[in-house]
Amino acid sequence: MAGAGYVGLVSSACFAEFGASVTCIDVDSDRIARLREGVIPIYEPGLAELIGKNREQGRLSFREGYDETIGECDLVFIAVGTPARRGDGHADLKHVYQAARDIAPLLDGYTVIVDKSTVPVGTARNVERIVREVNPDAQFDIAANPEFLREGAALADFMRPDRVVIGVESRRAEQVLRELYRPLNLIETPMMVTDLESAELIKYAANAFLATKISFINEISALCEAVGADVHAVARGIGLDGRIGRKFLHPGPGYGGSCFPKDTRALVRMAQENNTASRIVEAVMEVNEAQKARMTGKIRNALGGSENGRTLAVLGLSFKPETDDMRNAPALSILPELIENGAAVHAHDPQAMAEAKALLPDSVRYFDEVYAAMAGVDAVVLMTEWNAYRGMDLDRIRNTMNGNVFIDLRNVYEPDAMRSAGFDYHCVGR
Repeated sequence: MAGAGYVGLVSSACFAEFGASVTCIDVDSDRIARLREGVIPIYEPGLAELIGKNREQGRLSFREGYDETIGECDLVFIAVGTPARRGDGHADLKHVYQAARDIAPLLDGYTVIVDKSTVPVGTARNVERIVREVNPDAQFDIAANPEFLREGAALADFMRPDRVVIGVESRRAEQVLRELYRPLNLIETPMMVTDLESAELIKYAANAFLATKISFINEISALCEAVGADVHAVARGIGLDGRIGRKFLHPGPGYGGSCFPKDTRALVRMAQENNTASRIVEAVMEVNEAQKARMTGKIRNALGGSENGRTLAVLGLSFKPETDDMRNAPALSILPELIENGAAVHAHDPQAMAEAKALLPDSVRYFDEVYAAMAGVDAVVLMTEWNAYRGMDLDRIRNTMNGNVFIDLRNVYEPDAMRSAGFDYHCVGR
């Protein structure tokens, strides 16, 4: 497994749990050293325990850099980062192509090289070309095997996936990958085998469609507020239609994380390069940015039109619960503007505060205890719906605050109950 990042670590641990012998490689010596000491660089529920178990049982190891052990492998997965490239938003593939150059001279015997990173259409064929240029005698096949992991639920998604997508050009490569995934036959996981280009595009199309559902319901939430409707009733009413489905119809401050923003931009760029339109995805991106700005306005209006001189307790900083990932989190768009306009911010998050400190203004005060963060504040802003915030003591919150404004950007609480508890309650689309 080339790459000890999010995808690489989760995939390594899960393949080892399937019974494979896995070596996870990274060029970052500090990261490998920490992993060997049992320090996991990301927060993902259950991952540390799964890595520890499989290391103890000898199925999972960590190694710095590439060496001759590559030649002993049946499969080599490329799971390095593909961040958005500056300037054009396309996926930056320099790490993928460098991994291919590093792997190529070490191949010995038949190997399947698998793109696990999220990569634009055509990347697998470029990896194949690079390997053949570096090592013309190599015996290998190229494959595309995109991941569909949700942060916070990655282990369940890997172990009980909706489907496994395999893009290959040879029967031999298909059989090798089928054997790797054979434990999933017990739960009758659909195994979709297709060509390289289709496999690469499936991941982008899936993420773009899910982002579309989020932006759609957020746009509908604004209309609900304007006409006096309840977005939850609307979402349920349309979600019960089997053609639409209930998932990803939850209003909020906009999507974030590493995947949706990066993949929607990359899909638009791919469409442009191939002279095709991607108007819907472009609109999805615009609506998402507008939603973040609308949430800033919602907070300002709840404070009477100005945040200057007000102290806010912000509950939740990560882009979603059960992760410490701050990439493209709504908090990164909303909080700096409030602070710039004179607000003071107290912040709490169960996992993401260390990450947030490097990204948010220095004036933010961080609290390890959630009720301490709310002491003496004028307003509470619930930004991320961690379970720890779902059953808080409302009387205690009301008594510890100076003000009574509660702005619930995730609609965790019921409006009537909050108003009965004495809060000036504001939510999304209700």
